Amino acid sequence: MFALVDCNNFYASCERVFDPSLRNKPVVVLSNNDGCVIARSNEAKALGIPMGAPAFQFEEDFKAKGISVFSSNYSLYGDMSGRVMNILSQFTPDIEIYSIDESFLKFNGFELFDLERIGKEIVERVIRHTGIPISVGLAPTKALAKIANKIAKKFSDRTGSVYAIDSEEKKEKALRWTKIGDVWGIGRQHEKRLLDINVKNAWEFIQLPNAYVLKKMSVVGLRLKRDLSGESTLDFEEVKNKKNIAVTRSFDKMYSEFDDLRERVATYAAKAATKLRKQDSNCTLVYVFLITNPFRTDLKQYRANIVVKLSNPSNSTMVLTKAALYGLKKIFKNGYHYKKAGVIIMGITPASQIQLSLFSAEDPRWLFRSDGATCFGQTVPL
Repeated sequence: MFALVDCNNFYASCERVFDPSLRNKPVVVLSNNDGCVIARSNEAKALGIPMGAPAFQFEEDFKAKGISVFSSNYSLYGDMSGRVMNILSQFTPDIEIYSIDESFLKFNGFELFDLERIGKEIVERVIRHTGIPISVGLAPTKALAKIANKIAKKFSDRTGSVYAIDSEEKKEKALRWTKIGDVWGIGRQHEKRLLDINVKNAWEFIQLPNAYVLKKMSVVGLRLKRDLSGESTLDFEEVKNKKNIAVTRSFDKMYSEFDDLRERVATYAAKAATKLRKQDSNCTLVYVFLITNPFRTDLKQYRANIVVKLSNPSNSTMVLTKAALYGLKKIFKNGYHYKKAGVIIMGITPASQIQLSLFSAEDPRWLFRSDGATCFGQTVPL
């Protein structure tokens, strides 16, 4: 079984952790330079504030409706994400960080356990130790776990923020409920094509002949169909146009030398850059983390993360690798045995929308900065 753990309205929830007076009140978080809305609390959604709303067009609405507005604070969000992921890793060693606010957990060998009860324990522990509300979806495959998570979140008053697709009856009901455009991995073009042949939901999608799906949607669509049918085949890399791109790995053994970690983090950054270019996007933020082995209680424990902010959007392998290694240098500590590291690229924008700096004396794609008051606008040599 897989679990998809998703932090609810993550950026807005982080702001509420440090200002409890905001609970049950409308909150929005704005993008870089306060351009548009990138996160909304449920209360803000109910007031009709759309995702991506240009901030200047909604200033009067924010004031009239008593909506608290925050500039994005990625250092805070990165730190809170690290705390949540640390708690999740206490439940299973098989954790795959999908984005800053989402992770897949794999429960191999848990056949005799009540996973729904474990899901509720995860929700309770995360909220108790971090203040971040989460939803947990459980299912035999990743695509089904995504749907289970949507159900857990949508009907939280009935599900307790945990829902398991653990029977054929539940699977069919969940697939019939899921609109085809809401299926993980179905883009706008495929949605339009499927609606044209009267395929309106995920259940109708998996009834299509394999040959048709292969012809119209390639092997990627066929893997998605099988995953939704209950056969675990879908790879993360097959899902395009992500809002965050993560490359994380548990090592084959523990490493304590910086050079060993440097080689691996550089590889992860390069893979992330390749994925970013494949979806024709740029990014503005590079999140790097390190984790020791939490199951080796005989060893000292340490985990750290950092968000490195690019001066300009980029999808260059050299730029992203340079930023990731700068972050690694900042968080690495001698004397620890590291078991896992990862690179998550965030602040993703279309490559066609890059805006260069008027006053930069050199190629702005090479510049990056950390929110920690050092290296602002300066090129850092490897």
